Amino acid sequence: MNHLPVAWGRPRDDVYGPYNSSYLQSHGPKIHTSSPVVTGTSVLAVKFQDGVVIAADNLASYGSLARFTDVKRLRTFNERTVVGFGGDVSDMQYIDRLLLSLDIDENYGSSGHDLNARNLHTYLSKLMYKRRSDINPLWNHLLVAGLDGADQPFLSSVDLLGTTFSSPTLATGFGAHLAQPLLRKLADSESAVEDVTREQAVAAIKECMKVLFYRDARSLDKYSIAVITKEAGVELKENEQLENQSWAFAEMIKGYGTQTV
Repeated sequence: MNHLPVAWGRPRDDVYGPYNSSYLQSHGPKIHTSSPVVTGTSVLAVKFQDGVVIAADNLASYGSLARFTDVKRLRTFNERTVVGFGGDVSDMQYIDRLLLSLDIDENYGSSGHDLNARNLHTYLSKLMYKRRSDINPLWNHLLVAGLDGADQPFLSSVDLLGTTFSSPTLATGFGAHLAQPLLRKLADSESAVEDVTREQAVAAIKECMKVLFYRDARSLDKYSIAVITKEAGVELKENEQLENQSWAFAEMIKGYGTQTV
């Protein structure tokens, strides 16, 4: 019997015959990812009068299993832009490497100009559309938050098809259904953003993260949050914990499991 590690987990040659290695040949058709495996859920963001707040939890789910609980899904780009990633984690890591390479090129360039949030969003939208056109999409939904060339708050999204959208409040995943209505109560138009303070925006994001933890089975109570302003740049906290949790509302939910009334 072959005890070498290369043979572990394989049928015994002396009983079942030699292994047919022809199945391992790679001359067949080229295939691409057709569905994500390890994924991150919602990313939330809202503008306020001096900047943008963006948040995402630290969970990466393996299917329906809450497998990785320390995955940071907010990435800082220079001193005034943050990218939030929803969707496939491996594609997130690929985009992160691209952004790191782009950041290095910009820092060593001689043009004297820095990429702002609007420029970066344009770059990412072209990248996502190109991969979609190659029928090899990056399975992500991205939020780009930061400051534009005029140092005004900027917030926009791009999905795996290269479709872009801008709004005072944005959310991906289940957050688009559960958090957006709450965020729109705070700022439903660009004119309303002028009346929103930093404290109000942060409080609204934290409340939405709590609602998502209650309602979204792919979420976690540990999250990352970033505030981008002209004065302080990017203020990123990556291991925040939800506060004042209460499951008392569950007693009023009817329609699941055994009912006593």
